[in-house]
Amino acid sequence: MNNIIITGRITHDIELKTSGSGIEYSNFSVAVDRRKKDKDGQKQSDFFKVSVFGKTAVFCNQYFHKGDGINVQGRMESDKYTNKDGAEVTGWTLMAENVEFPHGKGKASSDAAVSEPTVLSGSDKDLPF
Repeated sequence: MNNIIITGRITHDIELKTSGSGIEYSNFSVAVDRRKKDKDGQKQSDFFKVSVFGKTAVFCNQYFHKGDGINVQGRMESDKYTNKDGAEVTGWTLMAENVEFPHGKGKASSDAAVSEPTVLSGSDKDLPF
């Protein structure tokens, strides 16, 4: 199963774009603090590239800005490309399926999350969760 959930802060303002086929999307980064500090007592963070599509992209563009906290749930996808130095690189992107405001930020729970509809296959419907 490929499922990841992160909680962090948006590193730059989200720009809403539209694909050639009319699908709205956004790409942004989320900084996630590590639990432990480095040997000098400084915070360490990991940075995740995030892609959102459709209604979720519009929601993110409208309600989230640089520095805001965000919860993101989705799947990780890898892609290989050749960088400007000619080296082959593997990159990772979190393909968001659900985004939420972090708890305790004063947002109503009904406004806290937007996700695209999920279509279950026959075998998924039999799962107890």
